[in-house]
Amino acid sequence: MNGTMESRRLSSSCPDPLHSWSDEELLLSYRTDRDGGAFEELVHRYERELFAYLRHYLGNAEMAEDVFQQTFLQLHLKCEQFEPGRKVRPWLYTIATNQAIDYRRRNRRHRLSSLSPTACPNVVEEAHGLAELLGSPEMSPADNAESAEQCLALRQAVDGLAEKSREVVSLVYFQGLKYCEAAQVLSIPVGTVKSRMHAALLTLTDALFPAELAHSSRS
Repeated sequence: MNGTMESRRLSSSCPDPLHSWSDEELLLSYRTDRDGGAFEELVHRYERELFAYLRHYLGNAEMAEDVFQQTFLQLHLKCEQFEPGRKVRPWLYTIATNQAIDYRRRNRRHRLSSLSPTACPNVVEEAHGLAELLGSPEMSPADNAESAEQCLALRQAVDGLAEKSREVVSLVYFQGLKYCEAAQVLSIPVGTVKSRMHAALLTLTDALFPAELAHSSRS
């Protein structure tokens, strides 16, 4: 009864189309009334960023697609566990990360696929992100070829990180989660997220700019 009244309050306070609802309103509407439109809107909102995260995490588009589908199946099955006051985004990433871990355990015969130019469609955007991450000068659009190389080098370096470090980098850097959100997803303290990120950045810097580091150590 309370759930139905809560859903009605949401409906009356949100007369605009579903795209104007918050993630939390959408999931609560689906939890209480099984509103298919609300569920579809959630899938639409997260399909690009969550798939990109899973592709980074698993290193394979087909595996990422399977886990993406499983993630939203779990969202459907576990929606009753979602309570008002929670945030959907970190909760959804928690489900996705757990599904990815389970998938890899079930498919140990699959190795992470090697990187290729076709797996890097947004090379300029990611190269700008790399510049911001490691303090390099911002690149112009004329540097596309170099950007592509840096993008591939970054992905290779990230794939070479230890799994726990790769998880943090994927969540915080590639997906833009806050440290506290990443901590919630991974069920670890915020301080652990920060220390893993710091260690990962040192490793990435060493892998991507060895010449600069060698010169700095000599000077």
